[in-house]
Amino acid sequence: MIDKTARRLKIKKGVRGKIQGTASRPRLSVFRSNSDIYAQIIDDTAKDGNGTTLVSESSKSIKEKITKTEKSAKVGELIAKKAIAAGIETVVFDRNGYIYHGRVKELAEAARKAGLKF
Repeated sequence: MIDKTARRLKIKKGVRGKIQGTASRPRLSVFRSNSDIYAQIIDDTAKDGNGTTLVSESSKSIKEKITKTEKSAKVGELIAKKAIAAGIETVVFDRNGYIYHGRVKELAEAARKAGLKF
C-alpha cells in the first residue's frame, strides 16, 4: 500500500514530465502544507536546468485571522500582482501532485482573476 506522500510524489513526477517553465512562460508551482500554502514562479531553463525562482509568495506573510482557503486566494492575488510587476503575464500551472480542488483551486482562480494567464 502506498501512503499519501508517496502517491503525491508519483503524480508530481508524471506532471513534471509533461510541463516545464521557460523564460517566456514560467511555471507557477504550488506547495501546500497543513497550515500554509506557498507559490513560486520558476524559470526551469535558467542556471543549467536547475531553475530559478523569479517570484514567490506564501501565506506566512498574511497576518489576518482568516481561513486557510481565504489565505490561498490572497496568496494567488499577491503572486499575480508580483508577477505582473516583474513583467510575467502568462504561466504554466504546476499543481505539484495535489488535486485541483480546495486551496489549490482557490489560489489558481485568484491568480487568474488578478490578471495572470494560464
